[in-house]
Amino acid sequence: MKRFYTLILCFCFSVTFAAKPKHQYVRIKTDLGECIVMLYNETPLHRDNFLKLTKKRIYDGTLFHRVIKDFMIQGGDPDSKNAKPGVQLGNGTVGYTVPAEFRDSLFHKKGVLAAARDNNPEKASSGSQFYLVQGKKFTDEQLDNVETNRLKSKIPAYQREVYKTLGGTPHLDRTYTVYGEVVKGIELIDKIAELTKDDNDRPLSDVSMTVTVLKRREAKRLEKELQNATLNKNPLENAISQ
Repeated sequence: MKRFYTLILCFCFSVTFAAKPKHQYVRIKTDLGECIVMLYNETPLHRDNFLKLTKKRIYDGTLFHRVIKDFMIQGGDPDSKNAKPGVQLGNGTVGYTVPAEFRDSLFHKKGVLAAARDNNPEKASSGSQFYLVQGKKFTDEQLDNVETNRLKSKIPAYQREVYKTLGGTPHLDRTYTVYGEVVKGIELIDKIAELTKDDNDRPLSDVSMTVTVLKRREAKRLEKELQNATLNKNPLENAISQ
């Protein structure tokens, strides 16, 4: 009988260990610190493309080349590797775009990862360039103006609450694809956003990055940590984090 229970426990342990994380995560590391980004399963084209470029080390050595306080920090231009000081960046490409993946439930709250793009009519995303939202907090009146003048549609009540308490860039919703969010180290965005920059919004001191994919064990440990942190929040905090 003891042997039977031992086998059951071993089986349960092996199943738990073998289970995949619910999401995939990447670590963005810089000299100013690092953050961990959860990639959304709801945007599989962007998720898989970001993972592909990360595994190929395409992002390593690229810069956060465009920084606008209270808005966002942008990176991922392959031409930014070893770029000379003062050179305007942002036109680099990996040779393809990614079809837009707009989801009403995914919006531009502070900390999200979203895809940069040019003014193409399909609103297809850059194959590599991305931004992390810093944004700012909005009042109800300001959100009303965004609805009327920019979005031409209503912002859901729970999203309005997030924009008022956490902040973000609501005018970009449903025009740029959101495909992930920072789940650890969000203060890195604020640090980079504070940097002194030139007339092209490029920081005077280069901020290069190294991007890696979290391995399964680390991802599972992170998800458990995040779950425990969520359970300890009050209901309002839980709503904001969703």
